[in-house]
Amino acid sequence: MGDKILSVRGLGIKFGSRSVIRNLSFDVCAGDNLAIIGPNGAGKTVLLKALLNFLSYEGEIRWAPNARIGYVPQKIAADRQMPVCVGDLLAAKAHVLKLSSARIGAVTSLVDLNPEILNTSIGTISGGQFQKALIAFALLGEPNVLLFDEPTASLDELAEERIYDLLERLQREQQLTILLVSHDLSIVYRAATKVLCVSKDLVCFGPPREVLTPSALEAMYSAPAKYYQHRRDIYDVSSNRKQHD
Repeated sequence: MGDKILSVRGLGIKFGSRSVIRNLSFDVCAGDNLAIIGPNGAGKTVLLKALLNFLSYEGEIRWAPNARIGYVPQKIAADRQMPVCVGDLLAAKAHVLKLSSARIGAVTSLVDLNPEILNTSIGTISGGQFQKALIAFALLGEPNVLLFDEPTASLDELAEERIYDLLERLQREQQLTILLVSHDLSIVYRAATKVLCVSKDLVCFGPPREVLTPSALEAMYSAPAKYYQHRRDIYDVSSNRKQHD
C-alpha cells in the first residue's frame, strides 16, 4: 500500500451529553479499502461525517495534502419525484465545478450509465442505477478517496453484487482509496484490506482475517460468533474459513 493518507487520533464525538465515538485512533494508507463495521448506533455514519468535517469533534483528523475526497451517502434529501433527469443532476455539479461535458461522459462511462438512463427521471430509475448516479456525481470532482455510507442499503442481492463489483473495478482502475460502511461481512472478507470495528470505542482494526476473531465479533455485537450464509458462501467467523454449499 502507499503512503498514509488519513490519520485519526483520539477522536471523540458527543451529541449533548451522549458519547457516540470515544478515543478512536487509526490510520489509512493510499490504496486501502477500509470497511467500517459495527452494530446499529455504533457511530459509523457519524464517523464518516466527522471525517468530512460535517460536524464538530474532539481529537485530530488529518488528511494528507493530496487527498481529494468524494462522498456517496446512503441516501440524499432530494425529492426523487422532482422532474430532474440523471444527466441534469450531473450537469448541475459539472457547471459548479466548471467541468466540460467530456468529464460527464467520462464518469458516466466509468459507472456504466448509458444515454437512456441519463435522460430518465431520477424518480423512475432503479435503486441500483440511482446508486451508480450518486457514484458518478462523486467522481466528477476527480477524487482519489471515496467514502461510502452503506452503498447497497435497500438494494436487492443482484443489484448489490453489481455495485460491489463496480467499486472493486473503480478502485483498481482509478487507484482509489475507499472507506466504506457496511453490514455485510462477506464483502469485508472479499474486498477490504483493513477493517475498523467500532462500538463507540475501537473494538479491532487490521486485516479482516486477522482481527475478526470470535471474541472481537462477540465484543462488538454482544453475541457469540455464528455461521452465516450469503449468496453461495458460508463463512465460519470463528475460524475465518469459507465453506461452499
